[in-house]
Amino acid sequence: MIDKSDIRKKVKLLKSLLTTEQKLHDANKVSLCIEDLSCFKNSTKILAYHSLPDEIDTTQFINKWCERKTIYLPKVNGEQLDVIKYTPTSIHPGAFNILEPIGDTTSIDEIELIIVPGIAFDRNGGRIGRGKGFYDRLLYNSNAIKIGIGYDFQLYDNIITEQHDIPMDIIITPQNTLIINN
Repeated sequence: MIDKSDIRKKVKLLKSLLTTEQKLHDANKVSLCIEDLSCFKNSTKILAYHSLPDEIDTTQFINKWCERKTIYLPKVNGEQLDVIKYTPTSIHPGAFNILEPIGDTTSIDEIELIIVPGIAFDRNGGRIGRGKGFYDRLLYNSNAIKIGIGYDFQLYDNIITEQHDIPMDIIITPQNTLIINN
């Protein structure tokens, strides 16, 4: 199996080769796949994330659904992520220059579905993040359905995971929707 650091390097290179048109196309396809899931249709409280430039863009998805569902975004608070309700006017640059909401923290127990970024995923629900463990710490206490999203080249047959790595229930790329646990 490929080492985590090698996967991170390979994915970074492949992301740098994507055109703006390809990024937009892939983001739209992933959003449509999420919207087609019954677990999404049945959820009213969803934790998404405000994407970084090298991630599947979630901006359109968040703006589309924030009037019909309650959308939450993470906010870095020390070594953990707080869950805060999103409103279009509550966003400002936060830790790591990620756009974060301002507001009161919501318990992770209230969230029904979580859309999770990652560097790589595998067909068993495994996930490699950026290496800081923020999402693993947040997801550890959650019973919500966890959907990992990424580009097609971020999906591997099998990746090395560690005991603290929290698996995804569903993995979505532009060409794949894998239901692992649901």
